[in-house]
Amino acid sequence: MEFPPQQKPAGDGKIVYPPGVKEITDKISNDEMVKRLKMVVKTYMDMDQDSEEEKQQYLDLALHLASEFFLRNPNKDVRLLVACCLADIFRIYAPEAPYTSHDKLKDIFLFITRQLKGLEDTKSPQFNRYFYLLENLAWVKSYNICFELEDCNEIFIQLFKTLFSVINNSHNQKVQMHMMDLMSSIITEGDGVTQELLDTILINLIPAHKNLNKQAYDLAKTLLKRTVQTIETCIANFFNQVLVMGKSSVSDLSEHVFDLIQELFAIDPLLLTSVMPQLEFKLKSNDGEERLAVVRLLAKLFGAKDSELIQCVYFASHCLMNHPDLAKDLTEYLKVRSHDPEEAIRHDVIVTIINAGKKDLNLVNDQLLGFVRERTLDKRWRVRKEAMMGLAQLYKKYCLHHEAGKESAQKITWIKDKLLHIYYQNSIDDKLLVEKIFAQYMVPHSLDTEEKMKCLYYLYACLDTNAVKALNEMWKCQNMLRGLVRELLDLHKLPPVSAHAYTRARIHTQNLPDAGKAQDFMKRFNQVLGEDEKLRIQLDTLISPTCSCKQAEICVEITRKLTFPKQPTNPFLEMVKFLLERIAPVHIDSEAISALVKLLNKSIEGTADDDEEGVTPDTAIRSGLELLKVLSFTHPTAFHSAETYESLLQCLKMEDDKVAEAAIQIFRNTGQKIETELQQIRSTLIPVLHQKAKRGTPHQAKQAVHCIHAIFNNKEVQLAQIFEPLSRSLNADVPEQLITPLVSLGHISMLAPDQFASPMKSIVANFIVKDLLMNDRSTGNKNGKLWSLDDEVSPEVLAKVQAIKLLVRWLLGMKNNQSKSANSTLRLLSAMLVSEGDLTEQKKISKSDMSRLRLAAGGAIMKLAQEPCYHDIITPEQFQLCGLVINDECYQVRQIFAQKLHLALAKLMLPLEYLAVFALCAKDPVKERRAHARQCLLKNITVRREYIKQNPLAQEKLVSLLPEYVVPFMIHLLAHDPDFTKPQEYDQLKDIKECLWFMLEVLMTKNENNSHAFLRKMVENIKQSKDAQCPDDVKATEKLYIVCDVALFVIANKSTACHLESPKDPVIPSKFYLIQDKDFKNDKDYLSAEMRQMLLTGKVRPGSSDGVHSPLTNGRLYEISNVTLPSRYPGGGSSSRPPPWARTPPATPAPTPRTARRPSSRTGRERETHTHTHTHTHTHTHTHTHTHTHTHTRRRSLLAGQSGDVCSSCCD
Repeated sequence: MEFPPQQKPAGDGKIVYPPGVKEITDKISNDEMVKRLKMVVKTYMDMDQDSEEEKQQYLDLALHLASEFFLRNPNKDVRLLVACCLADIFRIYAPEAPYTSHDKLKDIFLFITRQLKGLEDTKSPQFNRYFYLLENLAWVKSYNICFELEDCNEIFIQLFKTLFSVINNSHNQKVQMHMMDLMSSIITEGDGVTQELLDTILINLIPAHKNLNKQAYDLAKTLLKRTVQTIETCIANFFNQVLVMGKSSVSDLSEHVFDLIQELFAIDPLLLTSVMPQLEFKLKSNDGEERLAVVRLLAKLFGAKDSELIQCVYFASHCLMNHPDLAKDLTEYLKVRSHDPEEAIRHDVIVTIINAGKKDLNLVNDQLLGFVRERTLDKRWRVRKEAMMGLAQLYKKYCLHHEAGKESAQKITWIKDKLLHIYYQNSIDDKLLVEKIFAQYMVPHSLDTEEKMKCLYYLYACLDTNAVKALNEMWKCQNMLRGLVRELLDLHKLPPVSAHAYTRARIHTQNLPDAGKAQDFMKRFNQVLGEDEKLRIQLDTLISPTCSCKQAEICVEITRKLTFPKQPTNPFLEMVKFLLERIAPVHIDSEAISALVKLLNKSIEGTADDDEEGVTPDTAIRSGLELLKVLSFTHPTAFHSAETYESLLQCLKMEDDKVAEAAIQIFRNTGQKIETELQQIRSTLIPVLHQKAKRGTPHQAKQAVHCIHAIFNNKEVQLAQIFEPLSRSLNADVPEQLITPLVSLGHISMLAPDQFASPMKSIVANFIVKDLLMNDRSTGNKNGKLWSLDDEVSPEVLAKVQAIKLLVRWLLGMKNNQSKSANSTLRLLSAMLVSEGDLTEQKKISKSDMSRLRLAAGGAIMKLAQEPCYHDIITPEQFQLCGLVINDECYQVRQIFAQKLHLALAKLMLPLEYLAVFALCAKDPVKERRAHARQCLLKNITVRREYIKQNPLAQEKLVSLLPEYVVPFMIHLLAHDPDFTKPQEYDQLKDIKECLWFMLEVLMTKNENNSHAFLRKMVENIKQSKDAQCPDDVKATEKLYIVCDVALFVIANKSTACHLESPKDPVIPSKFYLIQDKDFKNDKDYLSAEMRQMLLTGKVRPGSSDGVHSPLTNGRLYEISNVTLPSRYPGGGSSSRPPPWARTPPATPAPTPRTARRPSSRTGRERETHTHTHTHTHTHTHTHTHTHTHTHTRRRSLLAGQSGDVCSSCCD
């Protein structure tokens, strides 16, 4: 803008300046003028409206500052200071401004508006003054003076344009707030908004402008929301002229009218209250393109968040019912809406599809049903519940009642499996709903017994494997809950003092909804039980083993009435209802079991409706027996009848091994009263069990032995009649006939150790070890495979596997190590691992058979560790050998071993140190195995934390339960990893870091009770101790300290809270660490700064090793030295040449050390392929092909220096 010639100030000598301020004229320099104006600004800033004397004194100065000399001054600093003065003048003299000329006021406000452009640069040294100017104008609402001016609109338009142009992402909330206050006061307190002013706001909503300045868009959006009541009329007028009257010339934004409607609707639908009806007019336009544009706009509006589209979805079901020809189009639209961010819309999509399906299943195609299936896993409970209940209703209508024939039922046969799969979800609400659906829709408890059991019988036969497991788990959980309620009732039968001591409710919170309130509920429920005897009687009847289904329904009703009958909506009553529904036996009683057995008999006789129900007779028989077997665990009393047992005896005579096995297990679980009450069944059963124990399958033999032990009083006589002939008939030359006898003998010795421990010792020494395990009679298949199918394993190896299991069962039965048999057995198992499964090292055995034996040996050590007396004698070296099985070269060995380890840890049967073994899984080359190991870690850590929370007494055993105490075992295990040979080499330290991080990442997810500091302190304590395994080995000690430093490095990089003071002083296990003298202080840093940086960044310095890891092998170099054997072993005693597996290997060049095993760092010369097939046992079989650039070597370092025989006591 060009300024006119400067005018001189109207200085007539009467202007009074603040003290210390000289006259401001055009005669002074700009710097001096700025200096004097700053003092004037300070004066006005300090004045308030009550300073009448000063207001009059400085009136001429106020008029002087509004002269053209200042308003047109070319210096921006002068203009800014004058603008600040003028803003304060409007504040001080309000409500009457000292300027009376309309033209002067217009010039002043346009001048001030121009100065607001300085707000754009927040980094300017003058920004604070610009902000003060804005704040002052907004607070006083100075621009409202302009309402009196005829052409005020010009000022407002200029102001709005300025503010929208200067706002940017560097402005803070206060700047935006003052801009908003300034503009909103003009809109809300004025007589109306002109079209030109409205355009300055709306233009920021157009996509092109919106993308240029997001902050201007947000400011316009907020302004429209705040002024919706005032500005809605102006917006309606604008759209009315453009849409209805066709006056596109009223605004430059007319061509963007549809974009504006969409944006305004998204901001606030109230802005378009009067506009939406106008769109109907456009829907009737003769211009096709215009009609299409409106339709597209409406579609976008309906799809917007918080729109009323839900109503359209609601009526979609009527479209499906009345216009089936539109199903294809509706499917596409409902697909989008089924993923709508709005919960209510997703919910109504489900209702729409289910309603149409209930009217006619042919109205809904597979895709629509698929949408409902997806929503069973929705993140919102309301949507999940609607989807699950909807599918359950369809299943009951078409699959149970067959209302539309078999073809329709076949269409939704997947529903039963899907609903039961949901039982795997963690949410208790999901589990409870599945139980409710099962009881009311899948097998309705209201049916008569025969119909109900027929429904259950064929449902179980048709379920997939995972659904069967879910159903079994559901019955197991309900049975467990009945047991907990029974414990609670038993407490109320004790003296008050004893009952009072039991302060914690035993029913865990995970069994009831709303876990946060479940403890309070149980406390109150316990109190009500103590006060109400009638309630206790009804509850006692309900959980009684003899309670019938009809009794259960009556008890549930009575109990619900007894608890707060006057408050039917009481939350406590709702919780009681949930509890009763879970424990009430509404399906299974004696009558129901009898009905199931009759159905099974019909299937066996071939007179059942198996084919009509879509299953073969063989499938029906097998699944029926499996069903009865599961129910025999949860409802054993219901089986006690001659008719039931006679039917089971018929099953024992069938050729199907699985059927016979299930029948024996049912006898085992339910036959405690057979000997005293059913003599005829007893006399028939005994010879059958003897026959199965001697010549049945291994599984049948196991169950037969356990069955005899469980149900007969003269079990010793019965077991002896099996033991003696079997022990005499053992012949290692016929291994295929050994497997069942070995299974039976092992279980007999475990169940009756006092009777059979002594004779079994002779069998172990003379046959199991000497004759069977120490000899290879046959030559294995040399195809190079690391694993083979179960039916491809040689009989000799199967016999050896059972022999190893027999050793373990024999020891588990004795539960003592007085004869040192356990020490010898552990040495034997360790030797099996050291020799990679080829105990004799005659190289007769195949690679796949060696894998089987390694797995058996590792599993055997792990099994013995579950018994405290044997855990104590397992040496650190043997523990490490066992743990290294999880790094076996064979995929299946790693997989099965990890699963066994996980299950034993999850049941809290294995000591905590075995959890450390999972840290080695960081080295697994298969991503799925690493992921599985991490899930196992997470599960086990969660189980232990929950156990500690649920059991107050666990506080006394924190050292063996608290997951953090796994760290000392992990550090020791990694320090003795045979791969860790060069402690200062980056590749190996990186390996150690990955293993540590694999465990610590899960442990340090939360910093509960300052656990991060506890971990740090624990590692520091280890660093101040000594390695108990080899206290005098300097290199081993150094490796231990290096692992400690890596662990501290990982902890410090994971958490900033680890440096706080630890709440407790951690205890380190004396079996693995020796506490040093108090004077000992190890403050040496074993990691260089360069190594720390490399570990942190993962970048290897130039010239260092690339750290390529090879696939897993059993090439761990174990050196067994000074091993001697008694003369009773082949090659033992006086012979100068011990058996091959016990010899010290000849001196050989040092093997190429195996470094990392992760596929990501593997070269093209090393590859691992997996071929997956499924066997009948549902396990994965993988064929691995390895091409290595190094030689497979055997590492024997873990047992170096051990002396003595392998199993000497077995031969005494």
